Amino acid sequence: MRKYLSAPAPEPEPGPVATKRSFRTGPASSAGQRFLAALLALLAPLPAHAAEPRFEERAAALGIVHVYDGGWEHFVGGGVASFDCDGDGLPELYAAGGANPAALLRNTSDADGLSFAEATPDALALTGVTGAYPLDVDSDGHTDLAVLRVGENRLLKGGPDCAFEPMDFDGGDRWTTAFSATWEAGAAWPTLAFGNYVDRDDPDGPFEACDANALHRPEGDGYGPPLPLEPGHCALSMLFTDWGRRGRADLRVSNDRHYYVRGGEEQMWAMETVPRPYTRAEGWRFHALWGMGIASRDIDGDGVPEIYLTSMGDQRMQTLEDGATGPTYADAPYETGTTAHRPYTGGDGRPSTGWHAAFGDVDNDGRDDLFVAKGNVEQMPGNAAADPNNLLMQGPDGRFGEAGAAAGLASMARGRGAALVDLDLDGRLDIVVVNRRAPMEIFRNVTNGAGNWLLLSVAQPAPNVDAVGAFVEVETPAGLQTREIAVGGGHAGGSAGWHHVGLGAADAARVRVIWPDGTASDWRTVEANARVTIARK
Repeated sequence: MRKYLSAPAPEPEPGPVATKRSFRTGPASSAGQRFLAALLALLAPLPAHAAEPRFEERAAALGIVHVYDGGWEHFVGGGVASFDCDGDGLPELYAAGGANPAALLRNTSDADGLSFAEATPDALALTGVTGAYPLDVDSDGHTDLAVLRVGENRLLKGGPDCAFEPMDFDGGDRWTTAFSATWEAGAAWPTLAFGNYVDRDDPDGPFEACDANALHRPEGDGYGPPLPLEPGHCALSMLFTDWGRRGRADLRVSNDRHYYVRGGEEQMWAMETVPRPYTRAEGWRFHALWGMGIASRDIDGDGVPEIYLTSMGDQRMQTLEDGATGPTYADAPYETGTTAHRPYTGGDGRPSTGWHAAFGDVDNDGRDDLFVAKGNVEQMPGNAAADPNNLLMQGPDGRFGEAGAAAGLASMARGRGAALVDLDLDGRLDIVVVNRRAPMEIFRNVTNGAGNWLLLSVAQPAPNVDAVGAFVEVETPAGLQTREIAVGGGHAGGSAGWHHVGLGAADAARVRVIWPDGTASDWRTVEANARVTIARK
């Protein structure tokens, strides 16, 4: 076991209050108009940010040199999972390696600083891994892993002290690049969706040779044969989400038109007894892009999550239309500042390529920001080679501004999967990026003057002990923040564990959980700058 250690970062200082502004300013004929109206509204004087975000790259100093590599089957993928597998509350990192073995980095951080120990058990030292997602499949209190591969996918049962063993599961033999999971009503085990890319056995491929996706519904204490989700359009990200707060999670799929070429689009599957794509008649609109990743968060304060889609060229923020009875989404106006369509530094003016995206409040001002991992697919001549990651900071007017270079995140490595997670439990979100043909990077958040925060753990009795599908609401004088607990999205990797919420200057907050069955807990007042568990009785 190799131990990596770095010096501690400065302690955060309280910052001024930051008021959350809502994009929903009144009746509007479309979601786009709603966004635009909010951006043009007169605003009360407020500070732009509580603090200027700052990050320091620590992986190099720690001697961590894990690389995601391989041929064309690993041009995509490269995800990282963050989760606690040894019970100390600190999140471990499991990083895909592609042609190289995947690696587990045990989090050994303490008062002396951020540190990791490389300790990959045999069950996790797999090659062909494109990504992984953590979840407690059997609700035994130990986090399990869904491991995506070029080849047979694995479902690995977690045990004490980061032990893992294979579960009885038909992982197929595909090129898998996306995943999501949800607990359907009455089910003891989760429903699992695996998104597959190009069918490697199609002699007429790779173009117009997208493989079918696979849905695994539980049968007793296990899984039967997978149900194909057809047509597949080369999925690179999936997310089960209760998009309209209607009590059921449907499956959103982001697809890569580089290979489906024509006849494909983004998809939303209605999770009925026989799943089916939503239709135009139900409000689903045609969207086609080089879909790479999905991020979801309620940004405008209406309790319904917005969707952010990464792509080659412009990235798309989408919001549900006012009064929509189906999944009718509109692109947010360009003026929100979230398109991130070209590099902001480095001198390469060609279109940018986005991969993993994640919302999170990196300066704890009470407004969610947005991180996007960037990097050329390989040597795509029409796209930027010098393509830095984005850190888009949300201002009080709802506009996002680029801060990646000033924050120390403008790496020119080919970014792929990432995690936005508090690695050392100091209340500030850190960033992990897995790079193609370059060492992974770990950026520690060393922002001075960051605001107050909460780290929330949500638990309920089995099944679904982590309450996947619940909504967490956090209220301060600045407004209401809502988090949907979901497994999926991003690009080939996700996180389980503490839910981070920035509070600005508020020294306390009211918190409640809308549980997956729709039951609401009582409001509970909690003090800021604390780790709090909300357990269902």
